Amino acid sequence: MDQGEPGNAGRRQFLQSAVAAGVGGYLMSQSAGAQTAPKPIPPGTLGAAGAGPDRPKIAMLVHPKMVMQDLIGPMTVFNLMRCEIHLVWKTREPVMTELGITVAPTTTFAECPEVVDVLFVPGGLDGTIALMDDAEVLKFLADRGKTARYITSDCTGSLLLGAAGLLQGYKATSHWMVRDELALMGAIPVHDRVVQDRNRITGGGVTAGIDFGLTLAALLRSREEAETIQLVIEYAPAPPFDAGTPETAPKAIVDRLMSRRGPTVEQARQKAQRAGRALKR
Repeated sequence: MDQGEPGNAGRRQFLQSAVAAGVGGYLMSQSAGAQTAPKPIPPGTLGAAGAGPDRPKIAMLVHPKMVMQDLIGPMTVFNLMRCEIHLVWKTREPVMTELGITVAPTTTFAECPEVVDVLFVPGGLDGTIALMDDAEVLKFLADRGKTARYITSDCTGSLLLGAAGLLQGYKATSHWMVRDELALMGAIPVHDRVVQDRNRITGGGVTAGIDFGLTLAALLRSREEAETIQLVIEYAPAPPFDAGTPETAPKAIVDRLMSRRGPTVEQARQKAQRAGRALKR
């Protein structure tokens, strides 16, 4: 699911920046399962970013059928900040994304630092729905959420935060198709690209992950550093069409998309209802 993206030149520059930052090789590695100890992603090379023992620790959940852009967007920002990034999953076996490209987890749930600066969950509606009643995943999120400085997500990842009980009483956003379902789990849905409520920060659909990442960069470091990173990745969206939200897209396109994805959205609603009931017990 896509809410609009930069043009071809901007996309090329963004991907080049990601590779330059050292992200690409790790994401597509097939050897993670053979590692003997957890090893976070090596930091990027942005001169303005600080290094040293104060590097923010970031735990980024990776899961089957996640939308790769949900991970890559903020991860590129965090990497350029020289953060200590852990790609976390149940095992260190490669995880298949919705593109058919594998991502190699660097850290298992058991190996993940007990205290992290940022707990992040990417989206991908099919993958999200499958995990909304996964006890192991929800337990991990709830546990690290108790001590994380910031609890965050992009796209439908906020549904997982909601199912883990981490958004009750908080304003939050999600992909527009399922944003309203957040209310079923005690959250307050907000129609915005990035929503911050105390230490909860959630991004809208897919490409909002870059906006989210820059927002968090300013909080963790400074506005100047966030602006420097924005310039490095040349993030200046100028999409060729004004169809990135249901309010601006032609009605026929919105209707056709909802007709096609309606059954999946209904599955998400039912899972959110069940999660909401479980949270009240």
